[in-house]
Amino acid sequence: MNGAQPVELDVPEGGLSVRSAVESGVDAAEPVVDGRSARSAKTRDAIADALLDLLADGTFRPTAKEIAQRAGVSVRSVYVHFDDLEDLFCVAAQRHFTRIAPMLTPLPATGTLPDRAHALVGQRVRLYAKIGAVGRATRLHAESSPTLARIVRDAQSRSRLDIQRVFARELRAMAADDCAKAVAVIDVLTSADAWQTLRIHNDLDVDTATRCVADAIVVQLGGGAR
Repeated sequence: MNGAQPVELDVPEGGLSVRSAVESGVDAAEPVVDGRSARSAKTRDAIADALLDLLADGTFRPTAKEIAQRAGVSVRSVYVHFDDLEDLFCVAAQRHFTRIAPMLTPLPATGTLPDRAHALVGQRVRLYAKIGAVGRATRLHAESSPTLARIVRDAQSRSRLDIQRVFARELRAMAADDCAKAVAVIDVLTSADAWQTLRIHNDLDVDTATRCVADAIVVQLGGGAR
């Protein structure tokens, strides 16, 4: 049969391919938005944010029904977008910690020991305030979640590396065993659990607790408290 042959458009599920877009007159430089994918991502984010909101409110072990109600979706939607609640919790935790990443700007390793100690403690205090209940829930659930346990271990590893970098001058002057012990003690002094003990269980205000930890770090590194 003579005449132009009809164009066969290969339209995949995610939208038009580059070839079919050109042949159909669609500008290939402009991405074709898949409405279903956008809605799916929006729902997934809403569910993760709902879990974070519940954790922030103090509900550390929310049910799928509670999460769905907070997100404004059905319980079925929760399991459509996530394999199980552990999968959801891991995604939400990673989403939350990505938000606080800008707070982890490396501190200077120069200046006086007391100044560096106070700077490190101050940064940790701001970080713990931002992490809040989500951090506590992450540590709680890490006992039964390999993925969350890895997230916690990675955070602890970064904490020790930061201590070693900020106080490298003092640590280099120590014997290997003493250096390892000092890093371990400072890691404990600046941990979220230690901060909670000072603030809540001992009822110290932020400034007083900060000075206590910073002075303890100075003493640990042989500088004497000011």
